[in-house]
Amino acid sequence: MRAELTRRRGPGLRARITLLATGLVAFVSGLLLLLGWLLVGRVVDSSPRFPDDSTVVVDGRTVRAGVLTDLLAQQARADVLRSGSIAFLCVVAAAGLLAWTITGRVLRPVKEVTAVARRLSAESLGERLRLDGPRDEVAELADTFDEMLDRLQAAFDSQRRFVANASHELRTPLSVIRTELDVTLADPDADPAELRRMAGVVRDATTRAEQLVSALLLLARTDGLGLAVREPVDLAAVVDSAWKAVRAEAEQRQVRATFRCGPAPAVGDPALLERIAGNLLENAVRHNVPGGWVEVVTEAGPEWTTLRVSSSGQVIAPDRVDELFEPFRRGGTDRTARTGTGLGLSIVRAAVLAHEGRVRATAVPGGGLSVAVHLPGAPH
Repeated sequence: MRAELTRRRGPGLRARITLLATGLVAFVSGLLLLLGWLLVGRVVDSSPRFPDDSTVVVDGRTVRAGVLTDLLAQQARADVLRSGSIAFLCVVAAAGLLAWTITGRVLRPVKEVTAVARRLSAESLGERLRLDGPRDEVAELADTFDEMLDRLQAAFDSQRRFVANASHELRTPLSVIRTELDVTLADPDADPAELRRMAGVVRDATTRAEQLVSALLLLARTDGLGLAVREPVDLAAVVDSAWKAVRAEAEQRQVRATFRCGPAPAVGDPALLERIAGNLLENAVRHNVPGGWVEVVTEAGPEWTTLRVSSSGQVIAPDRVDELFEPFRRGGTDRTARTGTGLGLSIVRAAVLAHEGRVRATAVPGGGLSVAVHLPGAPH
């Protein structure tokens, strides 16, 4: 198949450039030879002429002057044509050889790019060109190819981590269900209380698996895709609706909440915007300390509408804040928390990017996290 495609493609770029350069040199050289031939003839014709009946002596021989002038013109043209033809052939051959050699050296990095691209696979994305030499267009192409490989490798690595983490997270509730069922089935004297206890454990594990699958589906729906719905939304109303779902948990943990929610018009998908606010509030409550605090602010600007959720909590190193947006990260590094799916901030980031917005998290001095979401404001 590759040989057939090669035959269909025709001459390579090196051959085409060589033929083009050689053809241009041949055309220019032929034009110069023609001009030289015409110029020599014109110079001879314009030289002083003797009367036709006069004679001149050449090498001891008497020759009519008119005949001598014509012979000199013919001889001059023949000499120019003979010498020029030899020079023409030499110049064309030299041009073809130089064009072939120089083009091969110039296109060598392109061949390296092609060879690397053919060798690449998901297991060999670490190979790079790292082309040295002058910073010309070919070097720029090689650098762009290396940058593309960096992005591909990062995407593949992220995908591998995501699949591994998702498998680990799903395996935990499934293992719990399997263990509880095996233990209960192995006990022939299990009473109704034991069966009820087993059913409760299985229900909790099933709920956790369902939440994880729903979060994965939501992340897949928002990550890298556009919005299906765009309509004006007030973030203050979205925050109020999302807080109702976590208020009971906040009261149970004695978390104090402060709201400074002014009108904050934005444009987007109301369901996704409520999910953004809900995930931020859930994280602020669940990863808080008993008796901690949560502060929620919404405000409108000339171009961006801001939602900021700050809370107390455990101390987070500033250089590890960005890791919180990675899937299955809880509190920076903990992957064993019993609440949540570890996808909250990942979903927030994907949903914000789908709205063409920005999200940034900063560590709160003394412990806690502040997450600011900036969304394009609604036109007035």
